Amino acid sequence: MKALLCTHYGPPEDLEVVEIVDPVPGPGEVLVRIKAAALNFFDTLIIQGKYQTKPTFPFSPSAEFAGVVESVGANVTDFKAGDRVLGFTGYGAAREKIAVPTKALTPIPDDLDFDRAAGLCVTYGTTLYALKDRAHLKPGEMLAVLGASGGTGLAAIEIGKIMGARVIACASSPEKVAFCKERGADDGIDYAAEDLKEALRKVTGGKGADVIYDPVGGAYAEAALRAIAWEGRFLVVGFAAGEIPKVPFNLFLLKSANVLGVFWGAWTERDPAGHRDNVAQLLRWAADGKLSSHVHAVYLLDEAAQALKAIAERKVMGKVILRP
Repeated sequence: MKALLCTHYGPPEDLEVVEIVDPVPGPGEVLVRIKAAALNFFDTLIIQGKYQTKPTFPFSPSAEFAGVVESVGANVTDFKAGDRVLGFTGYGAAREKIAVPTKALTPIPDDLDFDRAAGLCVTYGTTLYALKDRAHLKPGEMLAVLGASGGTGLAAIEIGKIMGARVIACASSPEKVAFCKERGADDGIDYAAEDLKEALRKVTGGKGADVIYDPVGGAYAEAALRAIAWEGRFLVVGFAAGEIPKVPFNLFLLKSANVLGVFWGAWTERDPAGHRDNVAQLLRWAADGKLSSHVHAVYLLDEAAQALKAIAERKVMGKVILRP
């Protein structure tokens, strides 16, 4: 089978598509033929050795996928050949087939296509965990989303609206802001052209944002934090800007605000039942047409370098999918 492999740390151009031996499912495992694998921002880091997860070489990037069960190992009773599934593995999905434990898989309905299913787990899973389990977002609250046109940002807009929030999409161009409004955002801020702190204060009528969802980091984090509401919650989701912010702690004190880390991957291991419940909720919303799981572009395995560069350069609106 074909697999996209990282054999040493380096840029996307160093990845190789090679032929490797088909995996065989062991006891408690399922062999899935992958129809679509999704890429995320952390894939640009993991291949450079800049992410907290450091797999043994060689490995494939891509943490999430959708496909069809091809065979099952011993003691597997909850899946059978032909089942349509999505999976989360942390890495390893940029290939034609993968053998994974049953706990990594969730059945998907027949009317959900593989591309959208592949992009559902990480971004929407992270966001539902962030807004529901960490921030306890309430109907009527004001939710500011940084990097709003990206995969996690779009998920935050859609889930925030489902949960009854007023969503303020903050992005880096007029085109991205317009895209976010088309996807349901109530207000938009172009922080490349406007002062983010002042714009957030203005759009919230001086109150500030109750919840700030930040997958960007960098200079925008402190600017947004300075416009947080009394007893607001600041969600640390990631650092797409490439810089981990250092903010004055007095800003949290002055607003009695909370800073909340969102390490979704570790939480799925610590609370697998909660993770399954959240994925089941996401699938119900997707089946009801409430989640777009918007696909920005689809690439072949040998086009993975282009796909990862587009993500790194923040040119993506929605999800990027690889087709093995």
